[in-house]
Amino acid sequence: MIEERTDLSPAAVISGLAALAHETRLELFRQLVRKGGSGESAGELARKLGIPPQTLSFHLKEMTHAGLLRSRREGRHVYYVVDFDHARRLVGYLNDSCCADEDR
Repeated sequence: MIEERTDLSPAAVISGLAALAHETRLELFRQLVRKGGSGESAGELARKLGIPPQTLSFHLKEMTHAGLLRSRREGRHVYYVVDFDHARRLVGYLNDSCCADEDR
């Protein structure tokens, strides 16, 4: 029997998926996943991905509000890191919800 994950509300799942349903945000997420727990500064992300700072700020804010990212300030720099626990729960929710019939 599949144990359904109840630690994410439908609103949290929708918010997380909506945040990733944009080409720029998906690429930002992938870049930050590759950086692991150390994250990356907003300035470096803008440089690597060729995104204007204002546009990057908008996308990072959307992803942070969706629970996908956390930020930390080090001096003048703001670093962003994936909230891997939240990302795992989101993927787990999809797996439990979308693939349940496969395990029966």
